[in-house]
Parts: sequence; structure tokens; C-alpha cells
Amino acid sequence: MEGDDVVTLTIDRPERRNALDHGTLDELAAGVQRATDGGARVIVLTGAGGHFCAGADLTTLEDAGFATVLREVLDLFSSVPIVTIAAIDGAALGGGTQLAISCDLRVSTSGARFGIPASKLGLMVDAQTVQRLVALTGASTARGMLLAAETIDGETAHRIGFVHRIGGLDDALAWAAEIAALAPLTIAGHKLALERLAPPPEADPLIAEAFARAWRSSDVAEGQRAFRERRPPRFEGR
Repeated sequence: MEGDDVVTLTIDRPERRNALDHGTLDELAAGVQRATDGGARVIVLTGAGGHFCAGADLTTLEDAGFATVLREVLDLFSSVPIVTIAAIDGAALGGGTQLAISCDLRVSTSGARFGIPASKLGLMVDAQTVQRLVALTGASTARGMLLAAETIDGETAHRIGFVHRIGGLDDALAWAAEIAALAPLTIAGHKLALERLAPPPEADPLIAEAFARAWRSSDVAEGQRAFRERRPPRFEGR
């Protein structure tokens, strides 16, 4: 849905709980670009069918190339000179949490669930995700999410300051309309300053090797098989 000042982008794969594949990432990138080029002042990102985004679509996930494309889309949400708001309900897991933390603001229902279940799948998220998750949730909560695959609900996320407001899509759109009436150059400047406070971490060869090792491991294939077969994975660390 598009208006003069506020554009709503909807991840529309409800049959997969809005899980991300390459096509969906391409559509999101194109939508952000259209909104920005068209003069929108706020983008609201949401999901269809009662879920925000359940992460990567494991039925199509092939290699770390997906993570590279995902990073490009995440960077787009955080770098455009207009406000991006995530309106979250239901599952916001893995790539869903990554999308939420790449937006400037978050509105969530109390029952939404945030988490990074990569350790249940043999995957690894990038260093930028770790940095941003720590900045927004706090180091202790981030450790629980990254190391123990813990999830937090919308109420908890709001209490710790990760979610700005409790509400649904209508509440996010109402807030977006208020923000759209504010001075756009001021917002663009403030967003730029906020983003430059925490530039992406410098390339670390140890992290890069750990990332590559995880993505090329047998555990990744086992995680996908277990997901398809609906059974607990049997990871071997190789």
C-alpha cells in the first residue's frame, strides 16, 4: 500500500510464515528504493497472515550467498534517509529479527516473538547483526538469543527498550503519519548521525573464518534435513 508520505511494505508469504527467499529479498529492496525515490517520508514494514517473518526459507536456502543478499537488504533499511518502522506480530525469528533491528523504530504486539535460532540450524549470523542486537537489546539478552537460542516476547522487548510501542499495524501507521509531518532533513541528519555512531565492525579474519566454517559445515545440511523431517537435529560440529 502506498500513500504520498507513508509506504507500507508487506512480506506476503503467509503459507511460509513470511519466510525469506531470494525473490522476497529482491522485492523488499525494490520496494524500499521505490518508496525513497517516490518521496515517501516513512516506510512501514509488516508481514501478512499474522506473522512478521519466520526467518530464512530453509526449503530454498543453499549457501552463504543468501546471507550476503540479506545483508544488502538490511543495510538498505538502515541507510535510507527516511524513517523505517517495523510493525511486528507473531514470529520475528532469524531474518525476521534481523529485519526488525535494521528498522529505525519497532511497534510490536505483546505476543510477538523475537529470536535468533541459528544455533538450532547450524547457521551463523554476521557481525553486524551481533553488534546491532547488542546495541538494541543489551549484551545479556543478546547473549541469550545468540548462544542459547532464547526468544523474547513483545512485552519483554518493550520493557527493555527494544520495542518502542506495543500495538498493531494500525498503531504503527498512525505513528508513521505523525512522523511524516516532521522535518525530513532534520530526520535524515539525525538518522545519519545515529548510524555513524556505530559503524559496521571492521573485517575480522577470525569471525570471517568462523562464519564460512559454519555455513559450509555438515551441520547446516543436517539442520535443513531435520527441519524438513520435523525432528531434532543431530549436530556433530563438523
